[in-house]
Amino acid sequence: MSIQSADKTEAGVTQDSTSTNAVSSLHSSNQVGSADRDSSNNEIVLSVQHVKKRIKRKMIIHDVTFDVRAGEIFGFLGPNGAGKTTTIRMLVDLIKPTEGTITVCGHNVNRDPEQALRHIGSIVENPEVYSYLTGWENLEHFARMQPGVDEQRIREVVELVRLDRRIHDKVSTYSLGMRQRLGIAQALLGRPKLLILDEPTNGLDPKGIKEMRAFIRLLAAEGMAVFVSSHLLSEIQLLCDRVAIISRGKVLAVGGVQELVETHSHMAVWQLEPRDQGLALLQNSPYVHIITNVDELIDDSIVAGSGVDAIFTEMDEEHIAKLVAHMTASGISVKGVTKINPTLEQLFLKMTEGEILE
Repeated sequence: MSIQSADKTEAGVTQDSTSTNAVSSLHSSNQVGSADRDSSNNEIVLSVQHVKKRIKRKMIIHDVTFDVRAGEIFGFLGPNGAGKTTTIRMLVDLIKPTEGTITVCGHNVNRDPEQALRHIGSIVENPEVYSYLTGWENLEHFARMQPGVDEQRIREVVELVRLDRRIHDKVSTYSLGMRQRLGIAQALLGRPKLLILDEPTNGLDPKGIKEMRAFIRLLAAEGMAVFVSSHLLSEIQLLCDRVAIISRGKVLAVGGVQELVETHSHMAVWQLEPRDQGLALLQNSPYVHIITNVDELIDDSIVAGSGVDAIFTEMDEEHIAKLVAHMTASGISVKGVTKINPTLEQLFLKMTEGEILE
């Protein structure tokens, strides 16, 4: 379903001058340059404040709050059934929230949807395109629904998504990746300030995912706010500036990917001698949690390289030095201690008590 508006450089990806020129036309009257890629100083484009959604007697979305800034790629991460699509449907006014406010460029989506939706381009679930038409005919069809979208604008978005050579072929001959790019071109026709993408890499091969990532980064570099909903943890960690983790309709954390990872407990692998005495000291420390489900929480290569006598713990980094000193004073030889930064996946599993992404 598509709704149109009325430090991120990928190795090996080059941007040709044609695509760059097309991107430069995204904001004809209010262009934001790539020098403003630091979203911390940019305007808030999307604001979601204390949003709740109740269906019958069941609360589906619980007090969700976050914002998305110009030039930012914001990831909305959660398993199927977590509330991602329900939230997106409220963002684009397909369903109404029970409580709370959603504003886009200062316009309330519920009270002033016409003004708010002018600034949004989105692909919710799958791009809506007509297979029996050519890519160009699809864009012409959707352009007629929006004021001020002329043939020149169609050419600009075609160049941006690099469909120049196939735009006059029937969509029935397109690969899934090409259909996704056509959907993005359709969403960009009205020069939106906010692009909402629901699972944009679903079904794409590695090359298609890499291309999609490059498109998204290019848009953000030119000042567009990009909201990406996904269940792919590794892709969100690689792509996004900030993320919100949602589970069972509740936002569990919002922040920069590195910030979230660094502010939560780290893992430490200990090599101690004698092992049993060192293990007892760790078990008695109030700062330490002994990890028993190693296979679920730590990469196999790290486990294999640590040896059979390694002790895996979870703890705040600040306590490692104190414990080393305590062990030394207790006659325990610390042969090695290795800090392991948690991945976004490990953080997610911890926060959601092992809930599986599908």
